[in-house]
Amino acid sequence: MANTASARGEGEKTIKCVVWDLDHTVWDGVLLEDGKVALRPGVREIIEELDRRGILQSIASKNHPDDALQTLRELRLDEYFLHPQIGWNPKSLSIATIAERLNIGIDTFAFIDDQPFERDEVAHVHPQVLCIDAAGVGAVLQMPRMMPRFLTGESRIRRSMYLSDIRRQDVESEFAGPKEDFLAQLEMVFTIAPAQEEDLRRAEELTVRTNQLNTTAYTYSYEELNQLRQSPRHLLLISSLDDRYGTYGKIGLTLIERDPEVWTIKLLLMSCRVMSRGVGTIMLSHCMMLARQHGVRLRAEFKSNDRNRLMLVTYKFAGFREVGTRDGVELLESDLSRIQEFPPYVKVVLEDAAGVTPRVAAVGT
Repeated sequence: MANTASARGEGEKTIKCVVWDLDHTVWDGVLLEDGKVALRPGVREIIEELDRRGILQSIASKNHPDDALQTLRELRLDEYFLHPQIGWNPKSLSIATIAERLNIGIDTFAFIDDQPFERDEVAHVHPQVLCIDAAGVGAVLQMPRMMPRFLTGESRIRRSMYLSDIRRQDVESEFAGPKEDFLAQLEMVFTIAPAQEEDLRRAEELTVRTNQLNTTAYTYSYEELNQLRQSPRHLLLISSLDDRYGTYGKIGLTLIERDPEVWTIKLLLMSCRVMSRGVGTIMLSHCMMLARQHGVRLRAEFKSNDRNRLMLVTYKFAGFREVGTRDGVELLESDLSRIQEFPPYVKVVLEDAAGVTPRVAAVGT
């Protein structure tokens, strides 16, 4: 039923971030020479629509940072650009820096610039980046890779969620105590619930967008997920995370295939945005607790996509051992003798299918 990411092809990945040049791209003219510049016709509308679609945006420009940022503020565009790189570094380095700070794959980036030299330099260093001539910027919104299948609640607030992340990072950089003390003051709430029909657009988006913290790289369509949601043989769980700075949205998805004597985790994934929040083991521990409560063995599938080794390490750390392979998929199994406790700095809330919260899971339960 599931599709693999590799079957889609690298060139088919949805763009997650568009990086803009400034001179003769966002605006007409050269700021250093002209002093005053004018926004290019149609650019504001493109930026606003990309933002509405949940596509992040940034800047890679060779300019004086203070002057360029002031001009963006005057044009009322500065709020749209995350981690702008304005200076004299090669633009390939600027894009790599943006990718690192956003923690998303560089193969989901597009770069818009009017200069062939700059596009060629980026393409040479990062052949995965989609390079676009600024002369053709009017066609950007019609490009298939710029058109996510669904617009979800997370799509519409994605930029604000990343801005909240930046605030958290600023606070963390100034925090002098132990990491766990910082995480505790975030007042995080991790919610696990059976996926409902209204969650499925985001669930499909997670399978398509998440490559690193994904145990199999399987992708599922809305229709497939809806069938699985209603199947008595399957359990489809979705998780969300909130803290004192706001919501991270729906950040995790798990699919369990339930047979009479053995359950199999077919998919376990989590958004890379929460990688540093110490919540990566919560869902796996919950699955192990459920299997032990039902008196069944628990297996898991793992398929390498060259970027998800951390998920294999997570399984191994939780006590899963390899018991075989099938069609290039590793089969792992846990004897459930040791289940990692929930982190003490997170409140874990378990919801039932009706959205009613029967209990807050105590640490280690």
